[in-house]
Amino acid sequence: MELPINPIAIPIAAVSALVVGFVWYNPKVFGNAWMKASGMTEEKIKGGNMAVIFGFALLFALLLAILLMQFTNHQWGAMGMVGGEPETAKPSFEAFMADYGTVFRTFKHGALHGAIFGIFGALPIIGTNALFERKGAKYIFINSGYWIVTLAVMGAILCGM
Repeated sequence: MELPINPIAIPIAAVSALVVGFVWYNPKVFGNAWMKASGMTEEKIKGGNMAVIFGFALLFALLLAILLMQFTNHQWGAMGMVGGEPETAKPSFEAFMADYGTVFRTFKHGALHGAIFGIFGALPIIGTNALFERKGAKYIFINSGYWIVTLAVMGAILCGM
């Protein structure tokens, strides 16, 4: 029985978060508006250890990719029903996976689930934090928009590869 995901998809999905961020927070896209809305300055940016920042950003994206995999690939639910050990499952599981093992395994389906995860997961978390930090709607929508797009891309990778 093969895994319900291509193992290389997880790190590729994680790296995609950095790629989308590079574009999203570029000054020609939302970078300048984000800096103003967040109170970020050039001095603060230059004062950070970029290796640590990007290292942790990649680690966090990897954790998100592992979590998102559960939402985009329905076959993980079937794996959970047999305790994650398909080799000990009854023959009906093998028949079920033969019939449905690749159903809804497309980039489009993964992108849909990733976007839904972003809207119902990232937006409320970022929005709540922003309210208590006294940040405005622009801050909420720039950062939430990034995560909605990023999670859609990650979902597409996880489900379509």
